[in-house]
Amino acid sequence: MKALQIRRSVIKFGAARILGAVSPSGATKVGPLELRHVDDPDCPGDRWHRVRTRLAGICGSDLSLVGGHASTYFDDWVSFPFVPGHEVVGELESGERIVLEPVLGHAARHTPLPFDGARPADGDDYAHLTTTSPNGIEPAIQTGFCCSTGGGWAPWFWAHESQLHRIDDSMPDERAVLVEPFAGGIHAALMAAPALAGVSDPVVAVLGAGTMGLAAVAGLKRYVPGVRVIVGARYPHQRAIALALGADVAVAASELDRAVRREAGCHMIGTGESGALSGGAHVTIDAVGSSASIADCLRVTRPRGRIVLLGMPAQIDLDLTGLWHREIELKGAYTYGTETLDDGTVTNTFDLAIETVNAVQAEQLLTATYPLADHVEAIDHAATAGRRGAVKIAFDLRDAT
Repeated sequence: MKALQIRRSVIKFGAARILGAVSPSGATKVGPLELRHVDDPDCPGDRWHRVRTRLAGICGSDLSLVGGHASTYFDDWVSFPFVPGHEVVGELESGERIVLEPVLGHAARHTPLPFDGARPADGDDYAHLTTTSPNGIEPAIQTGFCCSTGGGWAPWFWAHESQLHRIDDSMPDERAVLVEPFAGGIHAALMAAPALAGVSDPVVAVLGAGTMGLAAVAGLKRYVPGVRVIVGARYPHQRAIALALGADVAVAASELDRAVRREAGCHMIGTGESGALSGGAHVTIDAVGSSASIADCLRVTRPRGRIVLLGMPAQIDLDLTGLWHREIELKGAYTYGTETLDDGTVTNTFDLAIETVNAVQAEQLLTATYPLADHVEAIDHAATAGRRGAVKIAFDLRDAT
């Protein structure tokens, strides 16, 4: 079949990194991503399903990889060559439509679950992700980074039963393709909740309003009772969508400190990059993941507050004196899994995400779709989404053969 594939090439990754600073489309043309004929992956065994891709989203981690900016941390967590694509709505041979929970967890790898009913990303030992499993699955954190399974940027791929969430006919593909990123944003929102226990009038700031930041806003307003959400977003259309999803205040990213100061009733100490609020938000969700965004979060989070790092960082340069002095907790939010809600209900993030995308009609965030053949234009659109008034870009393979 013809698919988009990434092969290991230091030269291509380096060329993409250099050119990506000025031209995302140029980086895609010279980088490691290529549209080519690939061998069909072998079925890994029982309880694996052949999934025909309908829509597959382009996410920030994909852009980092294609642009040569992905951290070398993940070198041992992927298996080359691989077909990207983990934000997927697909169709089984039975005709049932599914959304993919992409982590290749214990069940998919024929290893014992960490506890009964565990979701693919649950557990506190990741050894199973970095070794070839008993059923021959090569190392990979998830579908879209594994040579054994294929990925969503292809006409079809293999997925284990534990990864599948069946959806009904009332959910359009354009909504379903947002389930995976919404699961990530909701997981980050729920990671804010423990830091708000016992707090009256809790304030959570969200910096960044791409797909993940907007998903976090929706999750906060649905699943964290009584929270006031202050959003800092670079572009006007992002601020408008944040308000539509329930944010109480949405301002330009450069104005977030002032907005939090007004909400918290605190003072500004110092000026410029060295300035910080005397108090601030109880929790700040960083949906950007850059040196500058983490520094901004440190400035607006109150002493002994929490920062949830939702945006994927790489190598950063950061003065952590404020983290130390203010005793702020910095917590990563990578994926999804088993969740406990405020009322004690135990559920999983994907069920919450399916509920949320239906409630907010998340297809409003899907700006454009492209065939695989137009991948250079698609990647460029996704990489420049904010300034072009876009949010989510996806590949459409519904007519692929």
